[in-house]
Amino acid sequence: MEALSLIGFTLAFARSSTPTATDWMRFAILAAGATVHIQLTRRQEERRRNRTKTVLIDLIAVWVFPAILVLPAPLVVLLVLLTRVQRWFTARRPAHNFVFSAISHSLAAALAQMTYVSLGPHDWLSLSGWGSLREFGFILLAAIVYEGVQVVYVGGILTLSSPDPTVRTVLGSKADNLLEAITTGLGAITAVLLVTMPPTVAIMAVVTVVFNRLAELDQLQDDVVTDSKTGLLNMRGWSESAERALSRVGRADGNLAMLMIDLDHFKWINDTFGHPAGDDVLISVAKVLGEVTRPADIVGRFGGEEFLVLLPDADAAAAEMAAERMRDTIAKLHIDTTDKRGEETTITERTTSIGVAVYPRHASTLQGLVQAADAAVYEAKEHGRNQVRFAPSLNQ
Repeated sequence: MEALSLIGFTLAFARSSTPTATDWMRFAILAAGATVHIQLTRRQEERRRNRTKTVLIDLIAVWVFPAILVLPAPLVVLLVLLTRVQRWFTARRPAHNFVFSAISHSLAAALAQMTYVSLGPHDWLSLSGWGSLREFGFILLAAIVYEGVQVVYVGGILTLSSPDPTVRTVLGSKADNLLEAITTGLGAITAVLLVTMPPTVAIMAVVTVVFNRLAELDQLQDDVVTDSKTGLLNMRGWSESAERALSRVGRADGNLAMLMIDLDHFKWINDTFGHPAGDDVLISVAKVLGEVTRPADIVGRFGGEEFLVLLPDADAAAAEMAAERMRDTIAKLHIDTTDKRGEETTITERTTSIGVAVYPRHASTLQGLVQAADAAVYEAKEHGRNQVRFAPSLNQ
């Protein structure tokens, strides 16, 4: 991929104009802003990187994207390399990872710049009403190329190199990508300020520092409601989301189902293979639950080896089908892990007992549904485990 990227750099540089004095002045302003941003947010960025388990969305597009719009390709790539070198002291990643990341950012910026220039010429100071709308479309297209190249380049490698890739691990979460879109938008604003009133770019340096800290706060809030081991919602986060879903269903006079999933003989796994193997089982089950549920379903870790799944707009029949699908999928898992001696082993044929409670048939409150589903789990275990059981109705 790095060798192929040379083709993209060659094309972009061949079509680029020679930097002028104005270009160098704008480059200096963007480089200064990026340096202030990076140096004032080093500790925040280190904490963000340490807490992020998937793709990390860098916020430096605020400075790179305006370079794409107003600078020749060589200066765009130079700015990217300048920011990446400074990030090296924050990221502390292996050299080959750093080189790959730097090239991917540089290639995306160079190709986006080449795309934007090919649609030119661009004279922002003399734009009419319709002309500004047309120019906005060009900027949007450049942003799509910038983000798209990174997705294909980085996401493609992550997909090929991961034994079990998911959309989240390859592309990041929706919140991460929204953050990237916002920083790119701020970059477009920075470009306008740079062309029309260069000194005001200093304001963006302040904005980016504050925005970086807000991003960290958002991540901290996410950590509060997330189970660190499995990545699912913890009980606090799950309860808050489930209460909102139950309120919506209650107002619409609809149905809702709750599943409590308990891994059978989980203590035996810890005793036989060790607690790290038990953690691997929990992580694998959590991943499977995320794959076999709908986007609207709310999945969380109840504690220990138990999980909760809330199914909005699901009646008893739909809940039973979903529970059987989960039970069957978990039973077919082949979980690669290590035993107590650190030797590789595979855990298979793990069964689950699942309790089902349906609103309003079994309970009318969230706590009541949890208790009903828990009672159904115990009934499943008492009747031999590895099965789905419904809670008794309120009138029974």
